[in-house]
Parts: sequence; structure tokens; C-alpha cells
Amino acid sequence: MAQKFTLQPLLDLVRDRTDEATRRLGQLMRAEQNAQKRLDLLAQYRAEYVQKFRDAQSEGLTLQALRNYQEFIDRIDLAICQQTAQVETAAQNTAAGQEDWKTQNTKLKALDTLAARQKAVYLKKEAKQEQKQQDEFAGRQFQQGRKTES
Repeated sequence: MAQKFTLQPLLDLVRDRTDEATRRLGQLMRAEQNAQKRLDLLAQYRAEYVQKFRDAQSEGLTLQALRNYQEFIDRIDLAICQQTAQVETAAQNTAAGQEDWKTQNTKLKALDTLAARQKAVYLKKEAKQEQKQQDEFAGRQFQQGRKTES
């Protein structure tokens, strides 16, 4: 009968925590990618709007239209600054998530190693006992064979 790993409850807990850390890291990475995509879209939109502004300037603009373009570009710049901060925060969160995953994964590998070692020791003991039983059986058979010959 196989002996159960004495630290199995801890191994199960660490395995669950590692799975949760993996899931959380995936969420953090997606959040970072989404934040970066939004930043890229804002930058692209700003570039397009600046080009539209330049085209309008070449055709001549009223003072009010000029002010409107500049105010809108300023708002886009503010949104870009805010989104940049969100990207940086998301990157920091992802880095923290990676560290958590690495920590949990290291613990899991250590416990898996302990479990494998314990199993190897158990199997070695079991094989030794089985060999001893076979030797005893063979010895008895030999003794019985010698008694019948006499």
C-alpha cells in the first residue's frame, strides 16, 4: 500500500496558491496590455488630430477655431499623461504578480521534490521488504527440498 506524503495538505495548499498566482498574473498581464493599447490609441488619435489641425491651419483658421484645436490637444495630452500613469501602475502590478508567482512556484517545486524523495525512499523500502520476503520464501523452499531428499 502506498504511503501518503505527510505534507500532502501543505502541497495541495501551495498548488492551489500557485494556480491562483498564475491566474492572477494572467489578469495583470492582460490589464497591462489593455492599458498600453489605450495609450497607443490616444497617441495615435493625438497625431491624427494634430495633422488635422495643421491641415486646417494651412487653409486659415479663426482665432476661436485655433483656440478650440489647442484646448482639445491639451485635453488629449492630459489623457495621455493619465493613461501613461495607468500603464506604469499596471506594469508595477504585473511585476509584483510575477514575483508572487515565482515565490509560489518555488515553494511548489520544493514540496514536489520532497514528495518525490519520500516516494523514492518508500519504494526502496518496499522493494527491500519484498526482496527479503522472496529470499525467506526461497530459503524455506530450499530447506524443505533438502528435508525431502533426506
